[in-house]
Amino acid sequence: VPGKDASTRCYWHYFAYLVYDRDLFEGGSIANLTASIIGNVFGFKAIKALRLEDMHIPVAYLKTFQGPATGIVVERERLDKFGRPLLGATTKPKLGLSGRNYGRVVYEALKGGLDFVKDD
Repeated sequence: VPGKDASTRCYWHYFAYLVYDRDLFEGGSIANLTASIIGNVFGFKAIKALRLEDMHIPVAYLKTFQGPATGIVVERERLDKFGRPLLGATTKPKLGLSGRNYGRVVYEALKGGLDFVKDD
């Protein structure tokens, strides 16, 4: 909370424990899981501060994740990048970029040092 130190108790500090039914989530979809749990709720105007402190995922749901088709070693070999973190970005062409302008954004991102660019 702005202007308050951690030791100050404020009437607007609350803890919430939320439980979601597993049937609400698509099995094996990390995108669905993260969007549902930590997605749009952080953008609500009525919420001034919010922190996710812990999350428990049932073993049965974890087993629906098969993992990537290849591992980091294969990706590093494809990119010929070793000994450092890989750096990428996500672009949003659906927000109105033409194909030409989207291509320019990707070109500039890769030229500027990104290892990969993903469209959303």
